[in-house]
Amino acid sequence: MKTKIKFNAITFPTLQNNDSYFEHILNEEYNWHGILKQYLLLLLLTALYGFTMGIYHSLLQAVVSALKLPVLFTVTIIICYPAFFIIQYILGSKLKLVQMTAIIQSGFVLTTAIMVSFIPIVIFFLLTGSNYYFLQLLHIAIFIVSGSFGTKTIIDALRYSCEQKGIYPKIGVDVFRFWIIILAFVGVQLAWNLRPFLGNRNDPFQMFRKYEGNFYTALIYSVKQLVNDNPDRIEEYEDNKKPPRLK
Repeated sequence: MKTKIKFNAITFPTLQNNDSYFEHILNEEYNWHGILKQYLLLLLLTALYGFTMGIYHSLLQAVVSALKLPVLFTVTIIICYPAFFIIQYILGSKLKLVQMTAIIQSGFVLTTAIMVSFIPIVIFFLLTGSNYYFLQLLHIAIFIVSGSFGTKTIIDALRYSCEQKGIYPKIGVDVFRFWIIILAFVGVQLAWNLRPFLGNRNDPFQMFRKYEGNFYTALIYSVKQLVNDNPDRIEEYEDNKKPPRLK
């Protein structure tokens, strides 16, 4: 039993081991060596999913996406984490830097693990000829679903720190929800600047895309293209790289 708990503790929390995992961190048994192992797992999982995204376009795009997705997750955390930690400290949190880092990183590792679990589904749609716009929306949905599990894990850890250990302020849980919104906006903006990850098969390989607009207009356009019952309009856009004219 002890071996099983120890193994779970160096990976990520699950519905079966949440309390033992949180206890492992808050009893100061967790150290920077454990965080490094967890971060390497995060890099591996994001690279695997990034490769799956890019293979729709080409092998080169798959390799580039396998490099860009870990960068996306890492830079997003680096940008947002300092503000969160300082605010929590001001509010009265007694969590040490290593403990808070372990909690936040655990949520991201769990997120990426769930993303990887969807890879067989993604491959199925790749093999059955799904179009570019459908796959765009599929990946966005996977990110949202996976992220919700990761967010819940972090909230559960913060609540455990508050209710069971008394080392985290109750108001900090509400502040974390606000921080998640900031994190999402930063992540979306960074992903938009690092695109493409998926890549349209009808376009040549691009390391970075220079199209104008933003993520939200692109999302709306993808939805419109997916529900469009006239395939000629989609082909017109893919051939001319111009929005189809409304008839």
